[in-house]
Amino acid sequence: MLNELSLVENQITGSIPAEIGRLVMLNKLDLYQNQITGTIPPEVGNLTQLNILRVYKNRLTGSIPPELGILVNLSNLDLSANQIAGSIPASLGNLTNLLRLSLFRNQITGSIPQDIGNLVNLQTLFLDENKISGSIPKTFGNLQNIRRLNMNDNKLTGSLPQGFGDLKNIVGLNLADNSLSGPLPMNICTGGSLRAFVMSLNMFNGSVPWSLKTCTSLTGLYLDGNQLTGDISHHFGVYPQLRHIWLTSNRLSGSIAPKWGDCPQLKEFKLGQNMITGQIPPTLSKLSNLVDLTLDSNHITGWIPPEFGDLKNLYILNLSLNQLSGPVPLQLGKLRNLGHLDLSENSLSGSIPEELGSCIELLFLKINTNNFTGKLPGAIGNLASLQMMLDASNNKLEGVLPKELGKLEMLEFLNLSHNQFSGSIPSSFASMVSLSTLDVSYNDLEGPLPIGHALQNASINWFLHNKALCGNFSGLLPCYSTPASGRHKQKIQSSLLPIVLVVGFSTIAAIVIIAILIRSKKKKQQSGATDEGRNMFSVWNFDGRLAFDDIIRATENFDDMEKSTRHNSKTGS
Repeated sequence: MLNELSLVENQITGSIPAEIGRLVMLNKLDLYQNQITGTIPPEVGNLTQLNILRVYKNRLTGSIPPELGILVNLSNLDLSANQIAGSIPASLGNLTNLLRLSLFRNQITGSIPQDIGNLVNLQTLFLDENKISGSIPKTFGNLQNIRRLNMNDNKLTGSLPQGFGDLKNIVGLNLADNSLSGPLPMNICTGGSLRAFVMSLNMFNGSVPWSLKTCTSLTGLYLDGNQLTGDISHHFGVYPQLRHIWLTSNRLSGSIAPKWGDCPQLKEFKLGQNMITGQIPPTLSKLSNLVDLTLDSNHITGWIPPEFGDLKNLYILNLSLNQLSGPVPLQLGKLRNLGHLDLSENSLSGSIPEELGSCIELLFLKINTNNFTGKLPGAIGNLASLQMMLDASNNKLEGVLPKELGKLEMLEFLNLSHNQFSGSIPSSFASMVSLSTLDVSYNDLEGPLPIGHALQNASINWFLHNKALCGNFSGLLPCYSTPASGRHKQKIQSSLLPIVLVVGFSTIAAIVIIAILIRSKKKKQQSGATDEGRNMFSVWNFDGRLAFDDIIRATENFDDMEKSTRHNSKTGS
């Protein structure tokens, strides 16, 4: 008689035949990692000798047959990574010999049956990545042999059963990404075996469990995205095996204790979005394996420790939205593996160090909203990997924009607004073919915009409030109306002004002379030719300027004579 049937990791298609229920002596049925479709036939319930049933990683649909509850000899039931729907049958609570029950990554709905608490020998229970709702049954406190319990990524609500703190053998507990609330079990680590405690993205409140302070077995602690309170300098200890600690997005207070530097295996240290105060202890530089240091959105003060230059494996350094002051340490330029640097929204001052140009793996650089002065270093153009963002806005940077930035061909977002940059935008910016945003507003820039891909869908807001930027762009002056053209126009006007004055003065002089000639004609019979010439030229004084009194007399006589002439013509005399 057939005892084992193993058809694993093939390309088997079609459904499981109902006739499989005839193999009544079968104690092992392995069909995992194929492309089997259809439902699990209820006839499988006839295989009462089965010890192992594994059909994970297929395309099974339908619901879990209640008939599986007959298979009381089962020690391993794995239906994970399929498309199984419906609820968990209460009959599975009859499988008291089960050591492993794995139903993760399906579409299971409904609540967890109380009967699951009967599985007192169960060591592994994976119900994660489903759509299970309701609360966790109080009977889970009976699972005294449970070592790994994953129910993350569901729709669970309510508080944790008090019995959770009595699970002395628990090694890994993952309830992340649900809607669970209430306090965490204070004595969760009294058994001394807990390695992974994952409670992220719920609504837990209250204090951090006191038993975690001495939980030296921990390798991963994830409490982020809750409403936990407490002083981090008192609630945590030294963890020789800890690799990951996520405490972000809570209501934790206190300061970062120097003893965190005594966790030699630590790779991720994430304390952002809390109410942490005090300074950053330089002892963190002893964490030689550290990859991610995220302390953003707190009330941290003081300077950035220069010793951070010793964190050779650091990839993410996020100190944004704090109250840090002082300069950026030159030693950060030694972080050759750094990919993400965010120092934005602090009170940092001084110049931006050229040494940052040595962080050649940077993808993301934010130094905006500080008090940086001086020039933007051209060495930033050496960051050829910079792709996601370069934001130096809202500082006090000045001088010309470095043409070396044009070498950042992969950069997608560049914001240099709200500074004091002057001169023109370098033509090399046209080489930044990946740019989707180029914001240089609120500076003292002038001259033409570079022609490039970044401006094809540009917003006028990127260029407003500058000295005189121009270009073929809606909202900007065309470049022939630039200040340089205006100065050229002023030069032309200045050169024409003397000519205009001479012509105008000559015209006035001619009118005056004509008036004098008419006056002289009237007196021709009383004066000789010599006197006439003298009268005509006597209106000019010795230095060639027209005598003002003679001009007045000449024009008045002209007016009188003109009036007399008009009168005589009207009377016909």
